Amino acid sequence: MLLVEITPRSHGVELALAYATTANVTGKPVYLRAACFLHPLAATALERARTQAAAIGLRLRIFDGFRPSEAQWVFWRHRPDPNYFADPRRGSPHSRGVAVDLTLVRAADGAPLDMGTGFDDLRPLSHHGATDVSTEVQRNRLLLLGLMSSAGFDFYRNEWWHYQLFDARRFPLLSDSAAGTRLMSP
Repeated sequence: MLLVEITPRSHGVELALAYATTANVTGKPVYLRAACFLHPLAATALERARTQAAAIGLRLRIFDGFRPSEAQWVFWRHRPDPNYFADPRRGSPHSRGVAVDLTLVRAADGAPLDMGTGFDDLRPLSHHGATDVSTEVQRNRLLLLGLMSSAGFDFYRNEWWHYQLFDARRFPLLSDSAAGTRLMSP
């Protein structure tokens, strides 16, 4: 199975791939290069979400997509907390190529909608349904939830930014070499 590379040109999205930088929960780059991949079914659903967002003057900004199993081990060793990181022995929807972490930005100026916390903020304040954030933040999170759900994605309750295809475990776990993404090795 081949994964689809998601690029601004091919998919009309913005990329801000946190795990190829130091601006992530580990404080160091996890990926050797900034690239985003998804399973073809997830890429199709992402296109539906992109089209719906564009219709209301918004764009999708992606923080992460496919995450090789090797990367999942990096996160698990850094913080073995199953509330925020899947145990790599069970696998993550990201390591199956069917999950995407993202937010909404205004198409006119690229300004992100206020989601109340940043990406990878591993606190209850980042949970879907958190009521200790402003009503504007709650509306923005619900807008993202609505766009992604209507496009065919399920959500993860502890992270406002995480969406995955339903029944993600039916897809196989993939290593960097099996996926051919060269995210972890030169």
